[in-house]
Amino acid sequence: MADTLSDDEIAAQLPDGWDRDGDEIVRTYEFETYLGGVGFAAGAGGLAQEAFHHPEMTIGWREVEVRLTTHDAGGVTEKDIELAERFEELV
Repeated sequence: MADTLSDDEIAAQLPDGWDRDGDEIVRTYEFETYLGGVGFAAGAGGLAQEAFHHPEMTIGWREVEVRLTTHDAGGVTEKDIELAERFEELV
């Protein structure tokens, strides 16, 4: 099981645009169209499956909210930060 990061480690490593919400990190991506968000969610889902680390994603009209946490560790770990960084590359 991965170790959770400290508050200072999370703050230092959190990618731009991401926020901390309790035991999760979260970001809402905005898109020009609904299908742009759906396409992002599909790509993000592929990256998540590849990493075997599965976020919660909520698809709305022209936006996708992504929430990451490592459930078995009980908080934010390096796995969450790494996947958030990969999502940033996808956008």
